Amino acid sequence: MCVDYRAFNKVTIKNKYPIPLAAELFDRLSKASYFTKLDLRSGYWQVRIVAGDEGKTTCITRYGSYKFLVMPFGLTNAPATFCNLMNDVLFDYLDAFVVVYLDDMWFIVRP
Repeated sequence: MCVDYRAFNKVTIKNKYPIPLAAELFDRLSKASYFTKLDLRSGYWQVRIVAGDEGKTTCITRYGSYKFLVMPFGLTNAPATFCNLMNDVLFDYLDAFVVVYLDDMWFIVRP
């Protein structure tokens, strides 16, 4: 299913959370002996829409209208919101052995 959120995204206040530079993150991986990558591409579907804001995600079909209860793809702040959530959850481990970039996490072991 594809929902066109362009009109909604135009009036959305943009999240100013800075997305990390990929090159900077790769530099942190350079001295790792072992590393593994975890792709959280379905992680967006785990982030609950704020109660009361579900109506903003409504899509209308010939079978009725539907509201998302979790964050759908296509919202302007979705990547930054998810990255911010992952950084909050993993805050104690960031740069020690975890690097987060949008929906990817790298676990590293240094010698």
